[in-house]
Amino acid sequence: MTNVILTKNQVQGRCPELPNKTSRCKSDSDCAAGYHDPHSNGILTGKCVNYNEKVQTCEIFAWCPVENDTVIPKPAILGAAENFTVLIKNSIAFPKFHFSKRNILTNANTSYLKACRFNRKNDPFCPIFRLGDMVQEAGEDFQQLAVQGGVMGLFIEWNCNLDQSPSQCVPKYAFQRLDNKHYSETLSPGYNFRFAKYFINKNGTETRTLIKAYGIRFEVEVFGRAGKFDIIPTMINIGSGLALLGVATILCDIIVLYLLKKSNYYKEKKFKYVEDYELGIESENSYGTIENSGNTN
Repeated sequence: MTNVILTKNQVQGRCPELPNKTSRCKSDSDCAAGYHDPHSNGILTGKCVNYNEKVQTCEIFAWCPVENDTVIPKPAILGAAENFTVLIKNSIAFPKFHFSKRNILTNANTSYLKACRFNRKNDPFCPIFRLGDMVQEAGEDFQQLAVQGGVMGLFIEWNCNLDQSPSQCVPKYAFQRLDNKHYSETLSPGYNFRFAKYFINKNGTETRTLIKAYGIRFEVEVFGRAGKFDIIPTMINIGSGLALLGVATILCDIIVLYLLKKSNYYKEKKFKYVEDYELGIESENSYGTIENSGNTN
């Protein structure tokens, strides 16, 4: 929580609504008894009463006096939260490789955690973060962000080569503002929530203090991947690659020789045509003739 609007000593009763387009009135006829506007603080009683000397609004039955959040304290009441720190504990596991680790590294001890602060250059693996540094890493100004609050993303990335030493598997941190920082373009800018503290006053009447708190919400997102060499998928990938190379050659030939406009040109370059000559075949046996000889009677 970085900023707050307190509405003290509210009791249930009748009081004028805050001035706005729907609550302003000139007579009781402008206020329908029993009507409840979703943006109103209570139920209309049907009367038009003075909010101040110049403005009249419809009377409501609600917790009175009603909250006035049109004026937000500037600078933020708790601007010193910039120097607060937070310890982020994160554990990851890759069950397929029977590997697990956390962002508090094995070489860290109690004295180190008490003294370290995350720094992108000097100490990038310290899990203790100063709020002002986190907001600055996201390119924002903490004092401006603290007035109406906002949502910050803390991203922890684990990309591990498990063929190397486990000490090489370390987290990388990144920060980003997630909500729209342009307040003029947003209907309900920043980040806030309400809660109340109830008590009985000295007159025995139930009373409450309504608190509208503005603050910074941190969303922690963890992602990553791990890999380890395995001969079987390696051989499968090599075989698939070789098969694809053979298919690629066939597809290229089909496209070049049959689909392109200059396919004839490519055919001449790819194939060499030779002329066939007819060879004469002698009708006589080329191995000679057999002669018969002998005496006759």
